[in-house]
Amino acid sequence: MTEGTTSAVETEAAAGADESLVARLEQEGDIAADYLEGLLDIADLDGDIDMDVEGDRALVSIVSDGNDRALQRLVGQDGEVLEALQELTRLAVHRETGERSRLMLDIAGFRARKREELAALGAEAAEQVRSAGEQVKLRPMTPFERKVVHDAVAAAGLRSESEGEEPQRCVVVLPV
Repeated sequence: MTEGTTSAVETEAAAGADESLVARLEQEGDIAADYLEGLLDIADLDGDIDMDVEGDRALVSIVSDGNDRALQRLVGQDGEVLEALQELTRLAVHRETGERSRLMLDIAGFRARKREELAALGAEAAEQVRSAGEQVKLRPMTPFERKVVHDAVAAAGLRSESEGEEPQRCVVVLPV
């Protein structure tokens, strides 16, 4: 076989690895859903649990048919309660599987809305850097927020890096 070609065996092995990853992430989602359903019962809150797999992580969302206001208590101010629930859910998954989870939790669409806002912020900062030619330092952010901004800056064709120490770590958008 020549360099640069892929055999059928290698292709099949890669497909099997992808299926194995998806199966593992679906298992994480199931464990997380069971854990979160128990929490919702304890808190006497109504919510449906949606599960998905995106890239290399399980996504679990708690949504409400009507009143998202009750679920907002699980989000907290600036998502602080949501972050804590996500960590507890990851611990529940770890307890069951023995493996570290990168599961992402969303409640009442908070993270989805936040992701849109941060992507716009990253694109805006990239445009500011492109027009002024000077770096732009953004406010301190959580790891989730920084990742979204880094992705938006990269999509705009520029470079960014994180600097500082938690909880004051922030994104710096750099000129080309």
